[in-house]
Amino acid sequence: MFKPAKQNRIYQDVVDQIQEAILEGELKVGEQLPPERRLIEMFGVSRGTLREALRVLEQKGMIEIKTGVSGGSIIKGVTSESFSENLGLLIRYKKVSLRDLAEFREGIEGTVAALAAERAGTEELATLKELYEQSTAAFAAGPEHWDEAIRCDEQIHLALARISGNTLFITVLETVYLNIHTYYESYLPMKESVLAENLEDLRVIIDAVEKRDSATAHDRARHHVRKFTAYMETKS
Repeated sequence: MFKPAKQNRIYQDVVDQIQEAILEGELKVGEQLPPERRLIEMFGVSRGTLREALRVLEQKGMIEIKTGVSGGSIIKGVTSESFSENLGLLIRYKKVSLRDLAEFREGIEGTVAALAAERAGTEELATLKELYEQSTAAFAAGPEHWDEAIRCDEQIHLALARISGNTLFITVLETVYLNIHTYYESYLPMKESVLAENLEDLRVIIDAVEKRDSATAHDRARHHVRKFTAYMETKS
């Protein structure tokens, strides 16, 4: 399965070969890589080089290294978990600029809203309306409940992503909205007028989705992100 590693980039070549074997299905999820001694022979590398390569693959989430008598390197395959975790950390600790995050969201959320308008079913529309009512009720309950209103707003955006049915949009936006609250806490003006405007934007987007008006849903979602980014940039 494997051949001696190229000497100019030894550990990376080991990573690439094992990774390719996983992606091509030669190594299947749940299977175990050959023993360390056998891998050293196959690749023609030192124990240190092999272990470095295996650590890289483990960090990528492609294998799991188990220690002990029955240990070894178990194939985990390719999942979105490690990608989501790394992106989530960047957002949670504000390592992505507000402007970069906004530009990304403006593009993707317009498309997601348009797809939701085309694909939403009765139950999914009911979920959007229920979340909107929860956000409205929290807003009406007063400032001490406004954070709850923002959390419901995040759930509405997540619901739109799920309605789109696109796995990539769902994975990325779930990661964004599970971690974006730190930006709101730092930059979003918690004013009655701003939150009321937020609710009105959400109402218009949900209404467009219900009417299957994908063009309006697309434009209003983009406008919504752009406008509230401007509010947060004023405070940043």
